[in-house]
Amino acid sequence: MASSASIIRRDLLRTVGNVLRTPTRFRRLLRLGPAGLMRMTRFLGKIVPHASRELAAIRLRAARIPDPGLCEQALASIDGKAYHVQGGCILATFLPQPAARRYVAIIAPLETIYDYLDNLCDRLPGVEEQAYGTLHEALLDALDDRRPLSDYYRAGPFRDDGGYLAWLVDSVRRGISALPHHDAVRAQLVDVAQFYAELQTYKHAMAERREDVCRAWYERNRERFPGMYWWEFAAACGSSLPVFALLFLASHETLDPHEVARTLDAYFPNVSAVHILLDYFIDQAEDREHRELNFVACYATSAEAVERVRGLVATTSTRLRTLADSDWHEFLLQAMCLFYLTHPKVFEQRLEGESAELLAALG
Repeated sequence: MASSASIIRRDLLRTVGNVLRTPTRFRRLLRLGPAGLMRMTRFLGKIVPHASRELAAIRLRAARIPDPGLCEQALASIDGKAYHVQGGCILATFLPQPAARRYVAIIAPLETIYDYLDNLCDRLPGVEEQAYGTLHEALLDALDDRRPLSDYYRAGPFRDDGGYLAWLVDSVRRGISALPHHDAVRAQLVDVAQFYAELQTYKHAMAERREDVCRAWYERNRERFPGMYWWEFAAACGSSLPVFALLFLASHETLDPHEVARTLDAYFPNVSAVHILLDYFIDQAEDREHRELNFVACYATSAEAVERVRGLVATTSTRLRTLADSDWHEFLLQAMCLFYLTHPKVFEQRLEGESAELLAALG
């Protein structure tokens, strides 16, 4: 088994390699200017190694799961999605060192909950539809320490994880309880996480009815989220970034209560919709092959998809500029768009033209 040090080194090299992977990506990085490059350097040099250390400790715990199937999915969710944890920690770039370490120590197990549950719902054979909701109670419990803990496997899969999921939940709860302003964001955290949990139930429904249940779900929420297609709403509910942004606010020593509402309004549904639609944008070929529901493929034409997503990117950038420390949040948006829109999958699928149009929305 690889040592923790070698895993951390591997993750860092992989992340740096991903950042510099294509000439297009490198050129776009240079356009961030001196301030943006300094931030990227701090993120890669300070935050990513710390995230990798946290993830290496989680991996050791996952490797002790008694059930082979659950152990396999737990390790796969870590080894295959380490960049989720690393990218999820990007706002720590703008925190003082002690607060940054505390923030990363929360995001690592929290994103691992997202990824582990996603693997159980997507890849573990025999998981019944009614189990999706009960499994995702773990996410709600992690974000609200007032909730009584549940038996997350009570509807299946009926296997022994050795307390792994409960341990992740407890790790997040302990970290969040130490934040200076957890109370100021608790309700919003649970609100966003509830939408995510509902999405996991609806999008994993049987193929012949999943679009219908997602469409009906949006109709019940249309008044709060007007002007969206149902799949754009579903995409917005599928991102962990609004939760991470709220935790970032709660990590500061001082907090303007009005900033909580402004941040939530900017991130949910805007940043979150852009995040997941870009993820689906680069996964179109893969999802066609596996007959998975792809939200970008729901648009009538590729031209409409580009027009709508480009509009979302532009609107999101405008909303982020209304926030205190708006340039920090715009850095997240730029880095996220850069990661997805210069990904090798873009070139493999000959989506360079669409990608260039979407990048242009950033200015």
